[in-house]
Amino acid sequence: MESVQNVKQRFGIYGRSEKLHQALDTAIRVSSTDLTVLITGESGSGKEVFSKIIHALSPRKHNQFIAVNCGAIPAGTINSELFGHEKGSFTGATGERKGYFETVDGGTIFLDEIGEMPQDTQAFLLRVLESGEFIRVGSSKVLKTNVRVIAATNVSLLENVRKGKFREDLYYRLNTVPIRVPSLKERREDIMILCRKFASDFAEKYKTTSIEFDEDSTLLMEHYSWPGNIRELRNAIEQLSVLSDKKLITAQDLTRIIPDIQRRNLPQINPEIGNENMSFQEREILYKLLFDMKQDLNQLKGMFFQLVQTNDLEMPEMTSHSNSLVNASMNNSWNAQMPVNQHDDDNRPIIMPKSNSEYQAVEEMLAEPLSIESMEKDMIQKALKKFNGKRKDAADELGISERTLYRKIKQYEIEY
Repeated sequence: MESVQNVKQRFGIYGRSEKLHQALDTAIRVSSTDLTVLITGESGSGKEVFSKIIHALSPRKHNQFIAVNCGAIPAGTINSELFGHEKGSFTGATGERKGYFETVDGGTIFLDEIGEMPQDTQAFLLRVLESGEFIRVGSSKVLKTNVRVIAATNVSLLENVRKGKFREDLYYRLNTVPIRVPSLKERREDIMILCRKFASDFAEKYKTTSIEFDEDSTLLMEHYSWPGNIRELRNAIEQLSVLSDKKLITAQDLTRIIPDIQRRNLPQINPEIGNENMSFQEREILYKLLFDMKQDLNQLKGMFFQLVQTNDLEMPEMTSHSNSLVNASMNNSWNAQMPVNQHDDDNRPIIMPKSNSEYQAVEEMLAEPLSIESMEKDMIQKALKKFNGKRKDAADELGISERTLYRKIKQYEIEY
């Protein structure tokens, strides 16, 4: 069995992502079998390359391989394309025609965008997978084929099953061995590796010097979501290679090619708008802030009680002052235990510590700022400290993207 590194070199795959290596390892292991494979992943992530790897490493490698885009074939002709037809079976059928399952007998068929396949075609495909049998359009003769099927999709087939758009039995028949190809945003450590590779290729193609990226542009490249994945990245590098007069690409150069590259996804909590205009993500972060604030207040209460008890502080009988944090924190049991002391002119209770330093400690705790911005900054600092400055882990803890976290770090000038 070939190693992952050998396969990467043979098929021109670049990257060191663990998720990429896992997908390649599964493809290598399943290649020697005849098991049906379902490859999932976002558009442009390289699913067809994995189908070619499986075929090239399989015992069928000397037979035909064909890739069929199910979403590109009209529903009225896809059965004829896949299974063939007889002469006169429909208007325009001037002669008999062999379908892909007949012509690729002994080889491999890659069915891309399998989720777009019509339901009647799904039934015919299921029969091929279960028994190797099919019937041409307009014929009653059962034919046999020995074809390995590799399918791919960029949508959730299970969701389509729940909606009644995809056969459940076919889904489980296709999903014998699942392979998930990671998107580019899941393998950010590979982005600049691919950039350098594409830049070198286009420099050779257009007989020019390879472009490079400064620190700011590199940061933008690594934190952009790349919705078009490798295809979008390759196109961007080609445009930069052709259109840029400079060979050191800056953030401004990237913005001209990819206007959305500096877009940030962290919601801004605007005090001028009402809750009805807040997005779900904004409300989620706000709720998290309030929940953490409640936890901080509970900790403050505990510290306050401990300070009173350990330092033998004297407290007056509590009064119902709505603005007093002390009044909100203490309960009847404490009232019964603490002796009555003096009050100030506003009739608010006064705590008499033994020294000015003790009073200052209590005052500092009660004066802690509770604004949304300060709490957000504090949460980010705590998360970064908890994970020793690892932004990805801190972002996961906060429930936001790593790119959003990076922007907030710059906004609040947080050092970590």
